[in-house]
Amino acid sequence: MTMHPLLARIRNIIADPRREWPLIATEPRDPMRLFVSYVAVLAAIPAISGFIGSSLVGVSVSAGRVHDSIPFGLLRALISYLFSFVIVYLTALAIDAMAPLFQTARNFRNALKLAAYSFTPVWLVGVVLMVPGLRFLAILGLYAIRLLWTGLPPLMGTPRPKVLAYAGAIVVAAVVITLLMAVIQAALTALPFQGPADD
Repeated sequence: MTMHPLLARIRNIIADPRREWPLIATEPRDPMRLFVSYVAVLAAIPAISGFIGSSLVGVSVSAGRVHDSIPFGLLRALISYLFSFVIVYLTALAIDAMAPLFQTARNFRNALKLAAYSFTPVWLVGVVLMVPGLRFLAILGLYAIRLLWTGLPPLMGTPRPKVLAYAGAIVVAAVVITLLMAVIQAALTALPFQGPADD
């Protein structure tokens, strides 16, 4: 039985990235198709899981169980989902812009591939957001750093001695971008609603 291409890509990039990255490097995939066929699907995992966890499951506190209101939860999930695309795109811009600092030729198409596929474990682990008590498992998303590190040479042509420093710079840039988006999301979701509703 043949595995669906999306599932095969997820399995291969997680289980054997050193073999999968060279294949990805040769694919003539345009940015829009990458967003539609890959990012759009995987980024939905933490968005939907977060909505379920905060609005339907709720968080246990001393006074009982607290839920976000459905409208608030939906708004937050939608913004989180849309911001996933922004984070990938801005991270790709950072990868491309920093390339010359690490003896690497600029290549935005491959930088976008590197950013999108490196976020795979972050999105997959997002399923734990359905159970607020398991959110600490989101740390498993740090596997993305390994994907990034192994993907730099085949996708960006980065010299081996520069890979570690380049990967570190990308991680810092991605963290800053993600934190900035989180601040903007918090500001946006605070505007139309007055906060979580208790059961």
